[in-house]
Amino acid sequence: MNVIFQIVILIFSATLHEVSHGYVAYSLGDPTAKLQGRLTLNPLKHLDPFGSVILPLLMYISTAGALVFGWAKPVPYNPYNLRGGKWGPVYVALAGPLSNLVLAIIFSLFIRFAPITLSPSFLGIIILIVVINVLLAVFNLIPIPPLDGSKLLFALLPLRARQLEALFARYQLVILIFILFFGWRIIQYPVTWLTHLLLGI
Repeated sequence: MNVIFQIVILIFSATLHEVSHGYVAYSLGDPTAKLQGRLTLNPLKHLDPFGSVILPLLMYISTAGALVFGWAKPVPYNPYNLRGGKWGPVYVALAGPLSNLVLAIIFSLFIRFAPITLSPSFLGIIILIVVINVLLAVFNLIPIPPLDGSKLLFALLPLRARQLEALFARYQLVILIFILFFGWRIIQYPVTWLTHLLLGI
């Protein structure tokens, strides 16, 4: 499938992911994302030059079209404005992966219960949407900063673990690049299993 089309699906899915963070933060009392105009599905407000365009193209080229991955510009929020104590940031963090999982479920149900026979090209588009959203959900649930799963991990750990979180935050870009290039073997199994479960294949 055309790389531009794959990147468009990725950008839309990543945009939904980030907007979900912002809406949950807003519902918990933090207006930061709203004040910065980030509570919108307009992808232009969320594009990250590297994560939304350059990285997906590089991954497409390096994997001969087998994998396209990236991210949108993170939606800002102020954890001190959130209701819910230490769980407030967890709710905000989990909103992103859950939005991708919900989108994957919706499109997989469409495949299963479509009232008409889908053309191969249209079916391929829907399958790609499911795969990309499952990938985004599973990847972001890895419990390592700066990924969303780390918020849940550090909420469960003792307070002294905050020092470890600060250490991770200092080197988060290096950690993220390491995960991108070496972490696929870890997540390919849950991604494959969940994708097959949703699509019934």
